[in-house]
Amino acid sequence: MQWLEALVQGILLGGLYAQYALGMTLMFGVMRIVNVAHGDLLILLSFCAISLSAALGVGPVTVTGVLVPLAALGGYLLQRVLLNRVVGPDPLPSLIATFGLSTTIQNLLLEIYTADARSLVGDGLESASVALGPLNLGLLSLLTLLAAVVLTVGVHLMLRHTAFGLSLRASAADAEASALTGVNPRHVYAGATSIAVGVLGLSAVFQALRVTVSPADGAAQLIHAFEAVIIGGMGSVWGAFWGAMVLGIAQVVGARIDAGWGTLAGHLVFLAVLGLRPRGLFSRSP
Repeated sequence: MQWLEALVQGILLGGLYAQYALGMTLMFGVMRIVNVAHGDLLILLSFCAISLSAALGVGPVTVTGVLVPLAALGGYLLQRVLLNRVVGPDPLPSLIATFGLSTTIQNLLLEIYTADARSLVGDGLESASVALGPLNLGLLSLLTLLAAVVLTVGVHLMLRHTAFGLSLRASAADAEASALTGVNPRHVYAGATSIAVGVLGLSAVFQALRVTVSPADGAAQLIHAFEAVIIGGMGSVWGAFWGAMVLGIAQVVGARIDAGWGTLAGHLVFLAVLGLRPRGLFSRSP
């Protein structure tokens, strides 16, 4: 029973990581933009959620309804104003630009919020549980996993069965050739980043409800997203989802073996995948 509970809790943790990885796989796996500010954007949006809740006196549902559109708009502007200037076959310019963005966000958060950790009040949602047989599962964790599944299905369908998804994949493969067919790669990239940061807006609400957040937490979230994408396979939306599941299970099972082994077990699985299957566990080619 102990290991069954660990497996289930690992899957639920993987739901949160899957949301991190979804935005990462769009930017890094599809567009080849090395966004090292990914985790810091998540923490920035978490603090925005906390501030909105306090300022407006509303719960997490209303905060989500306000924050996600604002995050999507911010992602569009980020790509149009900054990242479109550095995107290209060489990943170094985007890495440098987003590193600068990461540093700016961290220092801005420290200046406004100081180093104190904070959390979002969920009106009891964060402590509610559901009994499934012999297991008591957190309602918040179940909602997080459900949201991850819905988002992954939605992004997969968008990439495979819409004109925008076709334009995005064509622009990522060859921006100049796609431009000759009438596609505006800059607008398409901005739309994809809008989706990626919008997803982070939802993830930020779940993150702030689940744990306390502080300005220095971005690096850890970036690592989780990056490892999930690499474990699953770059460019694969469902690969990122299953990679997040593997990472979450590894961390929870590792923590059950020894309290200090949780995060380390995830890193070891990541290194093992890099060594045995560098293209990812769920990539289509070996």
